[in-house]
Amino acid sequence: MSGLLALLDDVAGIAKVAAASVDDVIGQAAKAGSKAAGAVIDDAAVSPKYVQGFSAERELPIIWRIAKGSMINKLVYLLPVGLALNHFAPWAIVPLLMLGGGYLCFEGAEKVAHALGIGGHGHLDYPQAADEVEDMAHLEEEKAKGAIKTDFILSAEIMTISLAAIPESNFWMEAATLATVAVMITVAVYGAVAIIVKADDVGLAMAAKGRNAVLQVLGRGIVRAMPHVMKALTIIGTAAMLWVGGNIVVHGLEALGAGWPYHVIHDLAYAVGHSLPDRFIGIGEWATTALLDGILGLMLGLALIPVGEKLVTPLWRAVFSRGKAGASH
Repeated sequence: MSGLLALLDDVAGIAKVAAASVDDVIGQAAKAGSKAAGAVIDDAAVSPKYVQGFSAERELPIIWRIAKGSMINKLVYLLPVGLALNHFAPWAIVPLLMLGGGYLCFEGAEKVAHALGIGGHGHLDYPQAADEVEDMAHLEEEKAKGAIKTDFILSAEIMTISLAAIPESNFWMEAATLATVAVMITVAVYGAVAIIVKADDVGLAMAAKGRNAVLQVLGRGIVRAMPHVMKALTIIGTAAMLWVGGNIVVHGLEALGAGWPYHVIHDLAYAVGHSLPDRFIGIGEWATTALLDGILGLMLGLALIPVGEKLVTPLWRAVFSRGKAGASH
């Protein structure tokens, strides 16, 4: 009997350690995922456009297909590569982070330029794309593939930012944390996308078939609100991209020995924060840092627009157009 009690005691101890490890993984994953806020919000803001023009019954299957592709991007391709880099070439993490930060700045600045009518296409497909669509099935195939390609870039940013935010630990803890980040973010993003996409339909159904006047009024309110929600989401996503992208570049420069942008921003934020009442010091410093990081991100992004549109985008399209041509033969 004493042996059985000792065994049960050992099992209970192991269970406590395992539970603590799970708590650590989830806690680290939540903190690491929050660092990738800009890319996450952009992912959620961009994805609904891929189901525009399809019938209501095709919207959720398309989102599900994109979500599966996103999960494969993160778990099958990006997670192993990220862990390998972290253990065998950690020196590459900061340049890759800065590359991702630069891309966020480019995307954000491009949207700003497009909104102001001074250039940029703001995630719009190239004009000839509509002429290449033969039928709705083909269009769905092309939209899903395009969404998964875009997701790969955003997922790479999310995974790289998250990996850099994970405290140094053993290989399996890092792998479990990064995998948890991948699953949590994918579920959150595409769950939110599904809700956003179907909100109109839910609102219309409530307005037409609501059991009472309150539900009908609520349904009409949802329908009227959704365009404003989408616009607000786009603005928030753009601001988050510029802020996070600029912040990544600033911290990357500091890590590489060029710390003056970080110190200038830090000193200005400190001065602004400490000019406010004590209870507002923290938020004042944070808001000033975010604003200055965003301004720097916008300036960098605007400088990168000609490079992206004249060099990177044509090369990208040439490679994938060649791949499509080869597949058609």
